[in-house]
Amino acid sequence: MTRLPVAVLGECVADAFTDSSAERRPGELALRVLPGGGPANTAVALARLGTPTRFLGRISADPFGALFRQHLDSSGVDLGGSVAAAEPSTLAIATVDELGQARYSFHAEGTADWAWTPAELGALPLAGVGCLHTGSLALVREPGGPRVEELLTRAPGRPTVSIDPNVRPLLVDPARYRSRLPHWCAAADILRLSADDLDVLLPGVSPERACDDWHLAGVRLVVITLGGRGALASLDGERLTVDAPRTDVVDTIGAGDAFTGGLLHHLGGIGRLGGRLDGLTPEEVHDACRFAARVAALTCSVAGPNPPWHADLRDRADS
Repeated sequence: MTRLPVAVLGECVADAFTDSSAERRPGELALRVLPGGGPANTAVALARLGTPTRFLGRISADPFGALFRQHLDSSGVDLGGSVAAAEPSTLAIATVDELGQARYSFHAEGTADWAWTPAELGALPLAGVGCLHTGSLALVREPGGPRVEELLTRAPGRPTVSIDPNVRPLLVDPARYRSRLPHWCAAADILRLSADDLDVLLPGVSPERACDDWHLAGVRLVVITLGGRGALASLDGERLTVDAPRTDVVDTIGAGDAFTGGLLHHLGGIGRLGGRLDGLTPEEVHDACRFAARVAALTCSVAGPNPPWHADLRDRADS
């Protein structure tokens, strides 16, 4: 079966970590910069797994932008639809706790990722794609967010629409996410988010109740990743769970993005991308989530947002 391409629309972020191993003079702080950003991470995961992937982003001409382009291109991502932006790149300063969880502070005012114009969005190469995935900050930051949201409802050929809110409460007021989420559910076929996202969006609400609310708003498939506890999926209200594979966690950076990449890759491989998930069964969702959990676990086993290549999954299965 020929895989339909997946288009990923969103931001690249330069993730800067303190580097205690670097030589430095007194009074200096050394930083190690990795290419990141939720949508870019998902695009890399998809391409490395073997899905034809187009990244639709506004990439700066600064040194961080060059880093993003090299990383995406070397992973097999098609950058033909990306925009060469005059604005600077978005920078995140990251700290990682003893459990491998990252926390970020962002330098994101006036940066390239949010400055989409109607003309740029209208020129994006969306013809023939099976899925349009977006979310994260590109969907909520002004001025581009509302324009990206509008694009979801008029993408040519009616691709499957996938959204990952990837909530950043320190950068965007959670009320903004809450107010727009019903509109996203009306436009989306797949909603993937983390338990942390759920706690911010609907504090005190159970995953099951949240799934019911989002189904009523229009989305067919909801997947909530639960970290080491696996994932909960709900297809039109029919629930299923998958366990997280056992792994030695280095850090969890990019794990949710890798899960999304694995989920979409598997659904594309069984011909379920393109349209509104017609014919998708709970058994197929279970298999897709199990595969996605393996992809996320391998991402957790190495440093940074570094999802596996398809051969890595074969090698792990053989070992």
